[in-house]
Amino acid sequence: MSKHLSSLLLIYTGGTIGMKQDPTRKALVPFDFSQILEEVPEIGKFAFRTDSYTFDPLIDSSDVDPTLWQALARLIGERYDDYDGFIILHGTDTMAYSASALSFMLDGLAKPVIFTGSQLPVGVPRTDGKENLISAVEIASARDSEDHALVPEVCILFDSKLIRGNRSTKVNAEMFDAFRSPNLAPLAEAGIQIRYNNDLIIKPSDWDKPLRVNPSLDTRVSILKVHPGITRQTVEDILYGGSTRAVIIETYGAGNAPTAPWFLDCVREADRAGKVLVNVTQCLRGTVNMDLYATGKSLAEAGVISGYDSTTESALAKLFHLLGTYHDNDTVKTLMGRNLKGEISK
Repeated sequence: MSKHLSSLLLIYTGGTIGMKQDPTRKALVPFDFSQILEEVPEIGKFAFRTDSYTFDPLIDSSDVDPTLWQALARLIGERYDDYDGFIILHGTDTMAYSASALSFMLDGLAKPVIFTGSQLPVGVPRTDGKENLISAVEIASARDSEDHALVPEVCILFDSKLIRGNRSTKVNAEMFDAFRSPNLAPLAEAGIQIRYNNDLIIKPSDWDKPLRVNPSLDTRVSILKVHPGITRQTVEDILYGGSTRAVIIETYGAGNAPTAPWFLDCVREADRAGKVLVNVTQCLRGTVNMDLYATGKSLAEAGVISGYDSTTESALAKLFHLLGTYHDNDTVKTLMGRNLKGEISK
């Protein structure tokens, strides 16, 4: 492995990880990330230069919206030639959405873009923030014998596991293992040594190809979660929304939904109106297979396309990206069924 020391840009958007206790007020306040090496000096062992960029104002995770994703993508595009990797410090509540979005917005990526954060602030005892940040920096700095990044993907590093960003979902609000990748093994695991799952890591076909940033997003997407007792009015309100181009239908099991005539009539009408309808399972693990049961077949016949084993977060980000790129909904439907950035097992 190369002895090359990397240059990294730490981007602080907000979130728990950037807090420390003010000695006077005894309250948690954001610390100055330009002094990150004072807080976590171990970072200096992996990078010869670690710069920081702090969003102003800081953004609470629950307030994240696509304008942040566009700002992050543009920032990485502008600084891409200056650094070997990027660490994005982000609140946990919407981290999976942000990581999914950037995976589609950054095309030709040949450098690590690693999201991380913490359940406890860096400035309190037992924090998971330092360990998450140190592991993220070490992985972002890791290079092979040809001086290429070991993990040139958009990822999340949390609780010693590196997972593909567009395969991630938050599963725990209290414990340190906040994120999981139900349908894909971790790309790396940090123990005494960091073990890389090289067979899963996506590498660029051309390491010298310039990065292309695709900031265009169309957010006219709704989510319909199927549940027992769902009413026709609810289904119509979501499927027929005049400003909606696409709807993610969160179904049961392998992609099943009610077979009541009124429900399927609503789906058919939405399809005839040109809506992009995507079937994603409510289950954490597994895939949509609309050929397996009659209920799934009925949805397929009504015009619903399979989201396979995509997470809802990834399906939403993928739709935002495709709808923002293509005005033709038929093209969007075709591309939703293709594996673009490792987001589905297909």
